[in-house]
Amino acid sequence: MKTLIAGSLLTLSLVFSAGAHAIVDSFAIGFSPRTGDVAVDAQLGDINVFARGNTDGFIDDVVVSYGAPRYLVREYYVDRRWAPGDIYYACALAYQLGRPCLEILNIYERDHGQGWGAIAQRLGIKPGSPAFHSLKGRVGQGHGKMRGNGGGRPQAQGGGSARMSAAPGPGNGGGRPAPAGGPGGGQGKGKGKDKGGR
Repeated sequence: MKTLIAGSLLTLSLVFSAGAHAIVDSFAIGFSPRTGDVAVDAQLGDINVFARGNTDGFIDDVVVSYGAPRYLVREYYVDRRWAPGDIYYACALAYQLGRPCLEILNIYERDHGQGWGAIAQRLGIKPGSPAFHSLKGRVGQGHGKMRGNGGGRPQAQGGGSARMSAAPGPGNGGGRPAPAGGPGGGQGKGKGKDKGGR
């Protein structure tokens, strides 16, 4: 009897595991984010693979890096079965623009046929612009962390990055991230500007 129960539990766990892997495998096949940059597209595909083996790590990274609400990231990934690369890019784009992640997810849900590149451009991030390079750098940093060569995880509490603030950020009530470089918003003559990937 114990052998039968153990065998049944093993079979059920394999079925559920295979189902979860099949969901993520479907992200890998035919995944085409069309960001306008081949390297970023490949990095988002790698993020899909990372999330397959580390759902909580993926969710944690999006929450800590971009201030997206945990429930929102989990809902889009687990319940709605969105590709992790699309969720990651939506929240990275939202952070870059100082908008809530949910707003960008809604835009992509409505206009995903255009691809991320067209959506980002429509929202004001032109290909080759400093904002585009900054966004590309953020995605590259997240990709590096998930692949294990990105220099560690961002801090969630106490002394986090210079761009995080106590005020509500994108994805968790609105607002803009605190600008780097102190007073003046880091927009002076090269002082405090985010060089992100250039």
